[in-house]
Amino acid sequence: MEIKRIGSQPSSKGSANWFTGTVRVDPLFQAHAPARAAGASVTFEPGARTAWHTHPLGQTLIITAGCGWVQREGGPVEEVHPGDVVWFPPGVKHWHGAKATTAMTHIAIQEQLDGKVVDWLEKVSDEQYRAKSDAS
Repeated sequence: MEIKRIGSQPSSKGSANWFTGTVRVDPLFQAHAPARAAGASVTFEPGARTAWHTHPLGQTLIITAGCGWVQREGGPVEEVHPGDVVWFPPGVKHWHGAKATTAMTHIAIQEQLDGKVVDWLEKVSDEQYRAKSDAS
């Protein structure tokens, strides 16, 4: 048995290579072989978001605070609220983040495949993001 005590793992700033805006990542758990799942709590300040990305074995998001947006490539931008659970299938290109005026926190859970949990792609442009922001 292992207990990770709150505050025992340092927070980190989301990398500017993969995020737009201010993002804080708080690790929750890492995979212990043979398990492959890892999780983190991610907080997006208003306007912050991920770059487009995929996960080799998919990703589950559990929205815990605030209000945000999620989108898979080719689909509509969907608004999410605390208690909502979002699943992106393996290999599906997507992004997620806060609304323009509201912060959002989610727990992100993804599994490793050959040691890899994510493939980062291009950033969500301000124009793509603003298109939803203007429509809300």
